[in-house]
Amino acid sequence: MLDLDYIRNNKQKVLEAAKNKNRKIDLEKILSLDDQRRELIKKIQTLREERNKLAKSKPTPEIIRHGKKIKEELKSLEEQSTRVEEELNNLLAFVPNVPLDEVPIGKDSSGNIEVKKWGEPRKFDFPPKSHIELGLDLDLFDLERGAKVSGFRGYFLKNQASQLHLAILFYVFQKLVKKGYTPLIAPAIVKGFTLFGSGQFPWGKQEVYKLNDEDAYLAGTAEVPVTAYFSNEILDEKDLPKKFVAFSPCFRKEAGSYGKDTKGLYRLHEFWKVEQVIIAKNDLEEAKKLHEELQNNTEEILEDFEIPYRRMLMCTGDMGEPQIKKYDTEIWMPYRGGYGEIASNSIMGDFQTRRLKIKYRKKDGQTDYCYSLNDTAIPSPRILIAIIENYQQKDGSVLIPKVLQPLVGFEKIKK
Repeated sequence: MLDLDYIRNNKQKVLEAAKNKNRKIDLEKILSLDDQRRELIKKIQTLREERNKLAKSKPTPEIIRHGKKIKEELKSLEEQSTRVEEELNNLLAFVPNVPLDEVPIGKDSSGNIEVKKWGEPRKFDFPPKSHIELGLDLDLFDLERGAKVSGFRGYFLKNQASQLHLAILFYVFQKLVKKGYTPLIAPAIVKGFTLFGSGQFPWGKQEVYKLNDEDAYLAGTAEVPVTAYFSNEILDEKDLPKKFVAFSPCFRKEAGSYGKDTKGLYRLHEFWKVEQVIIAKNDLEEAKKLHEELQNNTEEILEDFEIPYRRMLMCTGDMGEPQIKKYDTEIWMPYRGGYGEIASNSIMGDFQTRRLKIKYRKKDGQTDYCYSLNDTAIPSPRILIAIIENYQQKDGSVLIPKVLQPLVGFEKIKK
């Protein structure tokens, strides 16, 4: 949520940001409603002061009549104020965040910029197989029975793949705990305010699973519950930044991806993820440093697994509504002959924390909204695609990355 004073003082910037993020907003209506709201607040305050003065006077028929009139006027103005406030907040909810000047302007993924590449894609001396072929040959997963019991995009991980899946998640979780991140097992069932707070609502509502309970949803990432962890709280500046590594199941409808990656383990309705979340003070330069720290954590993990990757600086049209800067990390997937996204790393500024009412108290006693950041550490089973395909051997077996061998207890998957 953007501050109304910021919107007033940066009207053109906000309009340009919405345009560059492919979003339409009615800024004139927003400012008009804010004017109405301010005027109503003044009138209500004046009447309340007058009412308080009357209450101290000796009651006379005239004063009693005047008091009743003020009461009626107040009721009318307060109802009007409530309606204006609701309409204003509804329109404000659709105003996206303003990207940093260094973010490239672009309509879609074609405007993203590659800023780093690590590792050379492997050159095979045999025709490489897809993770689907290898998985079926080695009995690592069952997509047919997965779809039978779970529906479209359902799956079973089997045998060594299930062990590898858990080993990857545990390895990453432990790595970040050793770096000083507070470990959390985050809930997947969340209330609606958390999804609004993170910026999933209102834009991405079609992606979220709604449960039968009145206010219960399935989160698509641990970012949602963990960012809301301090909602409606005031933190102390000396305790910031708060760094978390959170493990959770994730659920997404993938409503906007009809027909995309319908086979295999790339795009699923449910998966597991280790997520990094930081709540920091309202300091852009510090946020940029933390953003790089999060990115380095993700890249270290992929280098530990010896998987080639590249870092993409996302353009305005492909970065999402709450972000002011975003990196995507993409890993090499041999069968598709290209890179596929594995992690998203975002600076949100105070966009989420305003929605969630997360503040901190400075040394001078003043309070301000925190900044929030988040980055995927690793999602699985998507990472299995890259490991299975990059580590496949001519005889049809698959080697295990060295750092994971002690956790799984084997060096190779073979028939």
